[in-house]
Amino acid sequence: MSTIIATLDTDQARRLRAALTVLLAAAVAVGAPFYFAPFQVFQLTMVLLYAVALAGLNLLVGFGGQISLGHGAFFAAGAYTAAIMLDRYDTGHLATLPVAAAGCFLLGLGFGVPALRLRGLYLALVTLSFAVFLPPLLKRLEPVTGGSMGLTVDKLQPPAWSGLAEDQWMYFVVLAVTAVALLLARNLLRSRVGRALLAARDNEGAAEVMGVQLSLHKTLAFAWSAMFAGVAGCLYTWVIGFVSPDSFSFVLSITLLAGLVVGGLASLYGPLLGAAFVMYVPSVSQDLSEAAPGVVFGLLIIAVMLVAPTGLAGLPGRVRAAVTRRPTRTTAAPDRTPEFESGPEVESAPEVESAPDTEPKSQASSDPSATLTPAGPAVVDAEPVGAQPRTEKE
Repeated sequence: MSTIIATLDTDQARRLRAALTVLLAAAVAVGAPFYFAPFQVFQLTMVLLYAVALAGLNLLVGFGGQISLGHGAFFAAGAYTAAIMLDRYDTGHLATLPVAAAGCFLLGLGFGVPALRLRGLYLALVTLSFAVFLPPLLKRLEPVTGGSMGLTVDKLQPPAWSGLAEDQWMYFVVLAVTAVALLLARNLLRSRVGRALLAARDNEGAAEVMGVQLSLHKTLAFAWSAMFAGVAGCLYTWVIGFVSPDSFSFVLSITLLAGLVVGGLASLYGPLLGAAFVMYVPSVSQDLSEAAPGVVFGLLIIAVMLVAPTGLAGLPGRVRAAVTRRPTRTTAAPDRTPEFESGPEVESAPEVESAPDTEPKSQASSDPSATLTPAGPAVVDAEPVGAQPRTEKE
């Protein structure tokens, strides 16, 4: 009974800590645009939209166990869908969001077919080819995409009743979309689909025996991942107001994958940390070395991986484990000290064993006939085995 009560108390404490953490994060997120400068608010907005893209990539790579190097292509598809609708058809900004999400979902559903027969590096090469040939294709479709010059669209303007600046209004819109996307990803992972993805990632054979349809869930993983990337691309068009093929090269896909690994695979908080890494580390690298920012960027990635092999999301757990192990080592040292001190005593035990010398002395004091030679009677009285008994005359 006490164990059950302790477990309930632990669950309640965990839920209370989670609720307090969410409230604190919400308060900080709401107050951030009123404290920072406009450019810093713009950077925070970019972090949020990158977090949406990484949340989708996390579903595919972190929880699905499949490698994708073409996530930037889905990002570009969502961005161009919103830009074409705003430029060619003059639709509202909010109308572009569901269209970009649905279009990228269907695109990912069709692109998930190769995932049924490919895995590992082969699947990574196929997805990388998609990210490589998309920018030249966008340049060829100049009547629709604007070619190499790209498309320029109007940014999302704040309503008059809000009283907010353009960067602040954009921040709050992206923050709301990001919160909904992360909540959707969390609920998806806790549903039957998420459990099937985890089972297929850990052991495909066992998952198939348990009734998991591997083909269906692998395809859905690509579809959900592409949908999140399309939503992030749509938000990118709202924030930047300009799209071009050079903005969505295959380097974007590599950067997104690196950001997810640094943030933490299969973690709900990993996309946020990875998005901050993707946004701020290149600028820091540029400030540290204008000649070779790529070298600094690579060295920073190596440093983070050495400190936190499981990503930044797993770093607090590693720190807690290190802290909890340290007191046990210090308390165990006094217990091991007597063992080492008792070593010489154990080694000198043969010298201390003088019992045969002391016991005969005590016996000699009680036996008058053995006062002269304590060990003698034992030797004299000893008879060989099989000898005849001696008589009193002998």
